[in-house]
Amino acid sequence: MQIRRSHIFVAVIVVVVLGYFGLRTVMGGDKKAEAAPAKKGNEATLVQVALTPEQTRPYAVTVRGRTQAPRSVQVRAATAGVVSATPVLQGTFVKSGQLLCRQEVDARQASLDQSKAKLRSMELQYQASQQLQAKGFRSPTQVLAAKADLDQASASVRASEVNLEQMNIRAPFAGVFDHRDAEVGAYLSPGQPCGTVIELDPLLVVGDVSENDAARIRTGAQATAKLVDGQVIRGTVRYVAHDADATTRTYRVEIVARNPGAQVRAGLSADVRIEAGAGAAHLVPVTAIVLNADGRQGVRYVDDAGKVLFAPVKVIEETADGVWVSGLTGAVRVITVGQSYVNEGQKVRVAQR
Repeated sequence: MQIRRSHIFVAVIVVVVLGYFGLRTVMGGDKKAEAAPAKKGNEATLVQVALTPEQTRPYAVTVRGRTQAPRSVQVRAATAGVVSATPVLQGTFVKSGQLLCRQEVDARQASLDQSKAKLRSMELQYQASQQLQAKGFRSPTQVLAAKADLDQASASVRASEVNLEQMNIRAPFAGVFDHRDAEVGAYLSPGQPCGTVIELDPLLVVGDVSENDAARIRTGAQATAKLVDGQVIRGTVRYVAHDADATTRTYRVEIVARNPGAQVRAGLSADVRIEAGAGAAHLVPVTAIVLNADGRQGVRYVDDAGKVLFAPVKVIEETADGVWVSGLTGAVRVITVGQSYVNEGQKVRVAQR
């Protein structure tokens, strides 16, 4: 029987089609077979951790502060008069009681001289009254009247002396005569300023701290201030406010420090570090600090069961080796690689180093 060419052609096509589907089935099965072991959806995420032991670390509060004079006083005239002398240049160091401005004496010296003359007269009259009383020519009442006149004359002398001394405007304490307001020839009424005296030794360093930090600072705590020029001064906390600023909700802190020779000026910016006791702390890498879903700062760590946990922490101090934080307890396996790709409660595998 002779086979037609059309039958042969059909048979070839059938064989090719069957071969194609058979080969696809075999290749698809191999891919599935290969893909099966590659499926790892049920396997735990691999992370790296660092075992961080608990250590005792001094706590410190850091704040941006500024230097300030403990006392700054505008020295004012106590009486009216024309300025006749200004013996101290502004910017000069002065001692307590040093003359800053002098007013014209005018008739004040004459008034004092008159009061002294009257005092001498009253003294003689009182002595005469006593002698006459001893001889029976003066009554006790007359002697007492003479004594009253003497006391009045004595008080008048003291008032004249005070009035004359008030022409001399003096420094109330040792410091710097930082600014002069009156010149020779100027008329000063009572209460008008001669100039300003500031005290620079001791010196104050002041700053504003948050309500959490204010609760940790104690009066007498040691503090260090690094000035903008690199100079470091040390002192102690003398005051922590108990009432917050209505606008910033912060509390004022004052540190008093020695300033020999008034080398440090008032008004300089400073980075202040205040000791605030000691407590448990952990040293973790800076990169280990993350934010959780609530926006809280903390670290993720792995417990003994391989589960991820989150602990909020507070940065105590930043160093070249890492960040000292509080808020952890005991030795903790802090996640250092993969901490941003895992969630709390998730099971993870810890890479072996």
